[in-house]
Amino acid sequence: MTPRPFLLAAATMTCMAALAPAFAPAHAADLLYRLTATATLPSTDTGWDYIKMEPDSNRLFIARDADGLTVFDVDANKAVTTVADSVGANGPLLLPQYNRGYLAMTDGSFLSFELDSLKPIQRLQLDGNGGINSAIHDPLTRRIHAIVGTRPSESTWYTLDAATGKLLGSKTFPFRKMDDPATDGKGRLFAPARRDNLILLLDSKTLAERARWTAPCNVSKVRYQAHSNRLLAACGGDNPMFFALDPDSGRVVASLPIGNGIDGFAIDEQRKRIITSNNEGTLTVINQEGPDSYSLAGTVSTRPNARMMTMDERTGRLFVVTAEFTRTPPDGNGETSNRYHPDSFVVLTYQPQ
Repeated sequence: MTPRPFLLAAATMTCMAALAPAFAPAHAADLLYRLTATATLPSTDTGWDYIKMEPDSNRLFIARDADGLTVFDVDANKAVTTVADSVGANGPLLLPQYNRGYLAMTDGSFLSFELDSLKPIQRLQLDGNGGINSAIHDPLTRRIHAIVGTRPSESTWYTLDAATGKLLGSKTFPFRKMDDPATDGKGRLFAPARRDNLILLLDSKTLAERARWTAPCNVSKVRYQAHSNRLLAACGGDNPMFFALDPDSGRVVASLPIGNGIDGFAIDEQRKRIITSNNEGTLTVINQEGPDSYSLAGTVSTRPNARMMTMDERTGRLFVVTAEFTRTPPDGNGETSNRYHPDSFVVLTYQPQ
């Protein structure tokens, strides 16, 4: 007969072995992304908006409103310079094929500069009713579309020649808020009207509306993925989600919940990932398993108000920015605002695992 102490010990060891996987250390790949570098920049109490990587380069352009357009070396993890005449920076567009950089400004102007030297070329006043939010480039027409920020009832697009910065025309849409459209490079633009839960299909040459589709939420981010022929999109508001849409039919083929307050969206083709950066202080990471198949890989913590992000296509690194802040009490309308702490603006680098 086996002694009772031996049986108890054996049973305990068996239970521990069975439970061991639950307590095993996480593999590096399970962590998805790890914070590998931080850099704190001199800053005032200003806010910020879009950040963009120059293609095939180590230069990150950070639009920091009253602190201008900062050029940041991501390999050296340090700020290099500030583009001249860029106070009011909101949305950079970087086009090395023309040696041009463009910058949407909070005062309604549009700055152009030489991309290699960073020398300003001109600051063209486009809109007198508020700021220009951002701009996109359509390679088929070689045109830029600069999009205004939120308006009381209508949104205007300003169209410019990408090589010269010459203003070619404008078009007004009956929507309060429109965000960056996506282009398929073959004649189609997909334009989100955020507050109306719509995506417009536009002719890239004429901006004529071909179709409109209802989105399942307040869509603000859209990207066209050529190899899957899918429009990959994300929403903020009360129903934050990622969704994929068939651009030939307008049919939503998949959707997943994401974190609150999305403002950054990246597609990592090498790792088959889609990433959103969220104001709540998280990254939502989604696996793309096929054109119509997606799954949640996990949620990575960042910092509060780290809503804006971009990706280095060379390495898959993610760059997220934020600053320390004090939030005011609600006013009579229940609205709050952030007061940013001087010299607390930080660039966070996340390495894929």
